[in-house]
Amino acid sequence: MFMANRRRLQVLTRHASALFSTNTTFQSLQTPPPLPIYQHLKTLTSKFPLIFTNPDPNWSQTRHFSSSRIGDVNEGNEHSEEEEDDDDDDDYDDDDEAVGDSEDESVYGCGSKREYTAEEKEAEAAAIGYQVIGPLQKSDRVFKPYEPVFAVVQIGSHQFKVSNGDCIFTERLKFCEVNDKLILNKVLLLGSSSQTIIGRPLLPDAAVHAVVEEHALDAKVIIFKKKRRKNYRRTKGHRQELTKLRIVDVQGIEKPEVPEKPPKAPGKKPEKVAVAA
Repeated sequence: MFMANRRRLQVLTRHASALFSTNTTFQSLQTPPPLPIYQHLKTLTSKFPLIFTNPDPNWSQTRHFSSSRIGDVNEGNEHSEEEEDDDDDDDYDDDDEAVGDSEDESVYGCGSKREYTAEEKEAEAAAIGYQVIGPLQKSDRVFKPYEPVFAVVQIGSHQFKVSNGDCIFTERLKFCEVNDKLILNKVLLLGSSSQTIIGRPLLPDAAVHAVVEEHALDAKVIIFKKKRRKNYRRTKGHRQELTKLRIVDVQGIEKPEVPEKPPKAPGKKPEKVAVAA
């Protein structure tokens, strides 16, 4: 306590001398007589209010105490080390909180998502290879009987051979929901029992109509990494997001008629003959 009061007194006298040298209003005042070191700070403020008041609002008092004693230096070093440790802990806590927030955003999808315009949605869907028509209505009769034609379509970086009534799984398609009607416009090949049409590389007049049935997850894949003699083991799982499509129509080629099968004539069952033992 005694050393703290002494340091305060030294700082106050230093600031007072600076005020008298720079400010003209205090040049007419006389410097206070030297006071004993053990006098309390409240008595100083009561006797010399002009020194301890702050006439200039822009002037800020600095509270950097210094001492030449070894004990005070050690105490200051200990305090500075403790403050640095606290600052490091706070930094680590902030980093952990930031990482946790980013993980929560990535897991639960709470992060800021980009908002697409209608033109951007159409452009991205066309680049992948499909076009969203709209939701499926109750009055739409899109499901037809089997037709003997097939097509090879490209969705993203994958190619599928499809025909009417088939069901395929693709990577998750954006900007479409369940029961939406799609047009797969990247058709590479059309074929039937009588003809085959090959695109260069695409067929402009061909189209494959489909309906989104569900958005699902694929089976889990385990990724295991190991570095021998390094105590390094990492195990991670992944489930790919998929979209299930039902092919309802293939357009752009003449569809041959399906011959009707004649009804089977009722045949007589052969009579069983008993064999004598």
